[in-house]
Amino acid sequence: MHKIQYREVRKFFVTEGLAPNEIHSKFIKFYVNSSPSFSTIRKWAAGFKRGRISLEGNPYEGRPKNATTPEIIKQVHDMLLDDRRINLRGISETIDISKGRVGYIFHEKLVIKRLCAKWCRACLQQIKNALA
Repeated sequence: MHKIQYREVRKFFVTEGLAPNEIHSKFIKFYVNSSPSFSTIRKWAAGFKRGRISLEGNPYEGRPKNATTPEIIKQVHDMLLDDRRINLRGISETIDISKGRVGYIFHEKLVIKRLCAKWCRACLQQIKNALA
């Protein structure tokens, strides 16, 4: 069942005057393994009692994660190819993104590992193949 459908059922039960623990027991009875937690039901029930109308979730606050665009990934890769001894801080200061994002790009997007103070693409796999 989709989140919106769960919220519709919760809103119906709240308008019927049921308490969150009663709503939770009904959800457990009918949606055994896919039932939302009691704290989720309590939170949404309180919102509906306060007059919430929308069944959609609130928009997330904070800065969007736009540091892993293809342009930035290419820029990080080009910087790495120019200087294999470059560190995360140098790249993050040059491109003006966090060190964590640069590390994510290295490890998850480019599949690059650190070996002997140099960044090396799949070096560990090549060593394993040579020893086998």
